[in-house]
Amino acid sequence: MTQIELGWGSVPSARYEQLAEPFRPLFQKIRASAVERDLERKLPYDEIKALRAAGFTAVRVPTEFGGGGATLPELFNLLIELSEGDSNVTNAVRAHFGFTEDVLNSRNSQRRALWLGRLAEKTFFGNGHTEIGDASLSAFSTVVSKKDGRDVLNGRKYYTTGTLFADWINVAAQLENGDPVGVVVSRHGGGVEVLDDWNGFGQATTASGTAIFTDAPIELDQIVPVSERFKYSNPFYQLVHLATLAGIGRAAAGDVARLVRERKRVFSHGNAPTVSADPQILQIVGRVRGNAYAAGLIVLKVAEALQRAYEARLTGDDERAASAIAIAEIELDQSVTVVSDLVLQATTILFDALGASSAAKPLALDRYWRNARTIISHNPRVYRDRIVGDFAVNGTPPPGQYRIGTAG
Repeated sequence: MTQIELGWGSVPSARYEQLAEPFRPLFQKIRASAVERDLERKLPYDEIKALRAAGFTAVRVPTEFGGGGATLPELFNLLIELSEGDSNVTNAVRAHFGFTEDVLNSRNSQRRALWLGRLAEKTFFGNGHTEIGDASLSAFSTVVSKKDGRDVLNGRKYYTTGTLFADWINVAAQLENGDPVGVVVSRHGGGVEVLDDWNGFGQATTASGTAIFTDAPIELDQIVPVSERFKYSNPFYQLVHLATLAGIGRAAAGDVARLVRERKRVFSHGNAPTVSADPQILQIVGRVRGNAYAAGLIVLKVAEALQRAYEARLTGDDERAASAIAIAEIELDQSVTVVSDLVLQATTILFDALGASSAAKPLALDRYWRNARTIISHNPRVYRDRIVGDFAVNGTPPPGQYRIGTAG
């Protein structure tokens, strides 16, 4: 069935159903095994491999390079569908699509051609951006230096989501003079160790643990100043989280509807001889679905703003591009709290439509809330409304790229 027939609203383009059709059986297969992976903490190696083989990881790569040529709204709608299958898998491919976007926006034609070609050949990327512990807010402890006449990387990263599955790692670092840069290192090259030590109560199979770099060779000529990164990176990465939340909402809506439909036992003080006819229960099911519906629509509207930012960049008009990026940031910020609240409510009240048996571990219904709550913690919403309010009242632009660390 099409997205419209399923009641999830219009698709982002006339060709979207054709674009999505080859991937949907894979999404369904991923969903069918999601509970098993969650209960056994089984990492999705096979699922990532299947997505790569199907061309999903190259869906944003232009057609002239052999990719799918998807627009940003098309990409984010696909990510919602994937997240309905398993939000952990979407989180694992987040860094890959971020690197793809960075390359798409590169003004270095050689870099663009090199990596778009490799991405079309189904090369997969992980990331190394965040540092924990006493990491500084203003500097990285991961440093590029020279050894035996070549550039090498030394340091330690955490939240390296998806990197266990990767061929290459896109790392945020700095030069010895303090200049921030992005570098690319081989996941399987010398001097790279990736640990499966992520211990969050949600998103448990995303491979978000530690990466350690010890004189890791840097890919030739792949030291890129941070100033050359794609300018809408912050709203892009954050919108992947919101798309993931929207997909969680859809999955929760599907499960609660199915379980209510299948439920035989009723309470003596209920409103109907079957749970599926009880208006109060149906009201809860409807609220869960409505929340998921609204979350998905919001994601697609922000994706349209990102598409405008991308297209403005192509014009070469830096002022126009900066304005479009700032608006995309604001649209993202004013969506975070709303989408978070919608999905947290949906993944909580679904239990009100079911009996105590819904808490049974084999159902793993709690994974929806755990995963949503964990994603929202990585996508901190506490500052978003203030940023939007400051823009609305004072015209203050959003802060742009975020960092975390000690202030000293």
